[in-house]
Formats: sequence, C-alpha cells, structure tokens
Amino acid sequence: MKRLFHTPLGMLLRRIALLYVVLLLCRAVFYLYNAQLLGPLSWSEAAALLRGALRFDTASVVYADGAFVLLSLLPLHVREKAWYRTTMYVYYVAVNALLIVATNLADCVYFRYTQKRFTAEEIFFAGNDNSLQLVGKFLVENWYLALVAAAFTVLLARGYGRKVREESLLRGPWTYYGGGAALLLVAAGLCIAGVRGGMTRMTRPITLSNALLYTADGNRANLILSNPFCILRTVGSAGKVSYRKYFDPEELERRFSPVHRPAERPDETDSLPGISGAEAGSLKGRNVMIFILESMSAEHSALLCPELYADLPQKGFTPFLDSLMREGLCFRRMYANGTRSIQAMPSVLGSIPSLRTPFVLMPQSLGPSRQLPAMLAAKGYSTAFFCGSEHGSMGFGAYARSAGIDRLVSREDYEAEHGTGAFDGYWGIWDEEFLQFAGEELARMPEPFFGALFTLSSHHPFVVPERYAATLPEGYTKIHRGVAYDDLAFRRFFERFAGEEWFRRTVFVFVADHVSSEKFAEKTRSYPGNMHILSFIYTPDGTLRGGVDQIAQQLDLMPTLLGLLGNEEPYFAFGRDVFNEPQRPRWSISYDGGFRALTDEGVLFFDDTDTPSAEGSEAELLPNFRALVQQYYTRTEQKNYTAND
Repeated sequence: MKRLFHTPLGMLLRRIALLYVVLLLCRAVFYLYNAQLLGPLSWSEAAALLRGALRFDTASVVYADGAFVLLSLLPLHVREKAWYRTTMYVYYVAVNALLIVATNLADCVYFRYTQKRFTAEEIFFAGNDNSLQLVGKFLVENWYLALVAAAFTVLLARGYGRKVREESLLRGPWTYYGGGAALLLVAAGLCIAGVRGGMTRMTRPITLSNALLYTADGNRANLILSNPFCILRTVGSAGKVSYRKYFDPEELERRFSPVHRPAERPDETDSLPGISGAEAGSLKGRNVMIFILESMSAEHSALLCPELYADLPQKGFTPFLDSLMREGLCFRRMYANGTRSIQAMPSVLGSIPSLRTPFVLMPQSLGPSRQLPAMLAAKGYSTAFFCGSEHGSMGFGAYARSAGIDRLVSREDYEAEHGTGAFDGYWGIWDEEFLQFAGEELARMPEPFFGALFTLSSHHPFVVPERYAATLPEGYTKIHRGVAYDDLAFRRFFERFAGEEWFRRTVFVFVADHVSSEKFAEKTRSYPGNMHILSFIYTPDGTLRGGVDQIAQQLDLMPTLLGLLGNEEPYFAFGRDVFNEPQRPRWSISYDGGFRALTDEGVLFFDDTDTPSAEGSEAELLPNFRALVQQYYTRTEQKNYTAND
C-alpha cells in the first residue's frame, strides 16, 4: 500500500487533496471574517453549501493546477530528474500560494467593501497608481490574515512531500509509456470535466451564477465561490462593464427608467380593440404557470403566419396551441430579445435583457433583484421551476433560483417517481411525460403557486418518441416533427388536467425562448422575422381574450402579468405593461453587433462607434433607446436590479 502512495499518481492525488483542504480552510476564514455580512449558518444548509463549494473548488484547482496535473503524469523519464522535480515543487507552492491562498484570503477583505468576490475586473483596478500603497495599507490593517496566508503556504510546502522518492509501478517500456499515456488522457478528461462542472451533453461550463443552485441567497452564493475560478471565469467582457454615458442622471431618468410605479400611473390605459379582461387586477390571486417553449418560432403556427401555408398541404404544426391562442390573448407580433435559451430566462422572468453578453453569464447578475417569482413569493405564492434535463444543467436552475424560485424539479425527480424509461437519449425527459409529471406536481403545490417550465424536445437532434415517428407530420424542416410532438404533448396535458380545480384557477403563459435554427420561409431568415416567436396567455375560464397587434417583446411579459395580477408595488423591469403603460415605448430590443430596437415605424440601431441608423419619426425614439442601454449598463455596474436607486 505504501508503494501505491509513492507512485506519481498517488503523490499527485495527495497534493490535489491538500489543495482542497487549503481551499476549505480559506473558505472558513472567509466566513469568519465576514460572518456579520453573511449571517449565521445552519446545519440544514451546510450539506448543500459544501456540495457547491466542492464543485467550484474543483474548477479552481483545475484552473490553477491543470498544467501541474498533466506535467506530473507526463509519460517521460524526464520527470524523474532532480531539476524537473524541483521545478514542479516550485510551481506547486508558488502558483497555489498566489492563486489559491492569496486571492481567497484577499477576498476576505475585498468582500467586506463590495459584497462580491474578486473577479477579472479588479485586474484593471490593479493598474492604478496607488494600488501598491493600498495593498500595503490593507496588509498592515489585516496583518493576521497575512500570517494565516503564510501558515497555509507552509502547509502546502510541507505537505507536498518533496522528500518522498516517487516510484512508478509501470516499469516495462510498453507499460510505462502506454499506461502513462492512458493515465494522462484520463487526467485530461477529468480536468475538462472539472472546469465545465460535468461532462454530460446538457452541461455548460459553470459560471458564477451556478452557485445559486445550492442556495437562493446571493450572499451565501459568495461563500460557495472560490478563486481562481472567479478571476479566470470572468476574463473578458463579462468581468468589466464598459459603456458610453450619453446623459446625465437627471436626463437619463427622464428619457428611460427601469423603475415602474403602478400606483402613480396615469388613469389612461392602452385600450386595445378586441381585447377583453385586460383590466388591471382582472386576474388577481390566480396561479401563474409559464411555459418557455424551445425554438417555437412564429412560422410554425398557421394562425400567426397564415400566408406561409396558403399553398402548402400541411397547414402549420401547432394546431392545438393555435386553438388556445384563438381562445386566449394572443401576441401576434411578439419578438424574442435574444437568440439563445439562456437569454430568454431573465427576459421572461425578470424583464432583464441580454445585450453584448448573456446576462446570466455576467458576475454582476448576482446583484440583488426582485423578479416576477420573488415578487409573487412575497405575496404568498409557492414557486417551482421545471426542466426535464439534469439538475443544474444549462444554467437554467441556477438562474431560476436567483429569480426567487424556491424549488427546482428536474430529470432526477421524474425518474425517482416514474423510472428511467422516458429519457430521450440526448437532453432529458420527453416533453409529453415531463408535462404530465409537472401537472402532478402542480396539483400538490399550495395555492396560489407560480411555476415555470422549459421544454426540451423541439431541439437538435430533432427526434421524437418512436411511437409517434410514423404519425407526426414530417414537415418542411428538420424541427417540424418535434414541434408537432410538443403541440401533441400540450394537448395531452390539457386533456388530463383541464378538469382540475387548480387548473381552472391558473393563468397559463406560453412564450418561445427564441426562433428555431431551422427556417423554411424567406422572411424568417432575416431581421425581424428571425426574432418573431409564438406567445400567448390562456385563462381556462375565458376571462382574457383577444389579439395584441402591437409590437411586444419577452421583456413585456413580467410587467403585463403584474398589471393583470393587480400589483401596486414599484418594481424593476425593462419591458412595459402592454395594457397599462401607454407612455412607455412599444419596441423590441436586442443586440446583434449593435443595439437595435424594432418599432412600428422601423428599426433603431446604433453601435459602439456611435453609428446611428434611424430616419423620420423613429429618430425621435433614438435618444430614449440610448437611455435604455445606458440604464442597463449603469444598473449592471451597480449590481442593482430593484426599484431602489
């Protein structure tokens, strides 16, 4: 057994384990130093916090020591040379003393002033003329942290085991080089998995907001995070906010404000012809269920785009959803605010757009917010987010927690109750089965409730359950069969639950995350057709009916729902209440190499070179659009997404 511990692999595992111990000790110091800000910890939350910490510490270890891991397992005899071993020892102690010990302990002090972890944006701060003076001042004031850092560095140096003579068990040429190469490949794969946070098809590289998977408290999320992850993950545009300030604060607020004050709105409302039940408070006290539909372009619907199907035998691929649109409130000109699923979540749940960088990938997204789920939770709503993929995949659950959702329901929950037979082999549980499961869970939730569900099946690789392969229409693009399958899945959901009492008390909101990558109509291949999505609100009792022909955007859903639910509290949102805020501009904003806004009169556009594109009446809106962009980056820089200034 002793020989195993003295092999290169055994010694490497010992040294990596020591890094985890030091990171844990750094986190303990971080908490003790900032206990007043972080608040008391309970044993009930300790397990989740430790799981999250392990995930981020793994990424930190790989960022700091990925090269060390690979060089330690290099299948060449040079690693047995004295100079090579000395170099590896110096690398381990020096790099980890700086990236693991120094940055994490520096965070103890930095966090007290900023309530955020040390990220790449502080690299720019370090270039100031007085940086060394400030560092010296902080060292003097916090001399005991310097002693702790020295002690942890000694622990790394002594625990390295420099005097241990490493002896490989792979002695023959074939086993030495072949076995060593195999170990190196396995280690490389594990390093990649560590940085990404997993290696499943649904896993995206973890970012700072993933800490919210383990706690709904933003302060607790900072306790889970560690460096060098926070620094290296935010290198680039996500780590620093830069923007042009067109207006002084007073003019900025006059041009555009993300703060809505329903109690102060004018008596005049935006009365729309053919709309019934849209008065403020008409849906007060009802449950809310939002379905975010994967790749559900408007062109899939014969109701929304009848001209596309005039001469075609198959008249659209959403007949059931079309029937709901006819009986509910249909947004005929709804546009996505982004082109990626991860951009849709903050747009729909928080009325927060993603401009240059997806909002949830920015470290500033961890700032305080009061989004739709949080506002409803404060009014007594129970909250849940449903997604049939693995827990924590694609960043959806992390963002849902940051938006104020208490419970996450995922593939693991489905399979715990219904077995593993409904896995689609790629992304998660088939939408038909998962919608049925979501209905069962909603029936058990205390009312009133708020739920959001992200569908999966209408996605590459465009497969449907084998039992439907011969009966669903093939369509005109690869995705049409999957769209038809999702339409059928919702038909089955409504057939099963429409008679339930909770169902009749629920407001159902349908909105696509973005358009499909598969397009068949020429007009949907370019802007704005390539942002036109399906969206409507359905009330089982028919309270809300009609069609909205004005331009609307995903950002408008939260304000509109709050108006219908009778909210009178101030709130933060970049969209507008379609029915009760006639003074706000009717547009759909997005970013594609420049800032653009679709209006009834045309398209507003400007970019980082301040090249505007607007003519006639639309030019009058350009300053207000610039004000919106300035407000977005101002609030992002402040990390404040609440109605409080």
